[in-house]
Amino acid sequence: MELLEDKMRVWLDSAKFVKPNAGVYVLYNRNKEPIFIGETNNMEKTFAEYVDTEFSESDCKQKTHFYQREFTSNQKERQLQLIEDFKKETGRIPVCNSEIRVETH
Repeated sequence: MELLEDKMRVWLDSAKFVKPNAGVYVLYNRNKEPIFIGETNNMEKTFAEYVDTEFSESDCKQKTHFYQREFTSNQKERQLQLIEDFKKETGRIPVCNSEIRVETH
């Protein structure tokens, strides 16, 4: 299930080369199931932290094998929209998003 128009990318192969723009991203497990929908003001910085720490802050995100990204200036609203769309389709939120408080309408 792909949530964004962006092509699915292998995590470590290209995560180091993303631009420092604001946007949303979806992390996928080995089975290409969305496990986290995130947003950031600087995708390059966020991804660099993930790569450098190997997701040490989240056992859940350590299952990341693929990702998609979308640059947008309204990243917080877009993240909530993607989570809401995922919830409507599956009846749940991505497993790693459930580790944090997500406010949806």
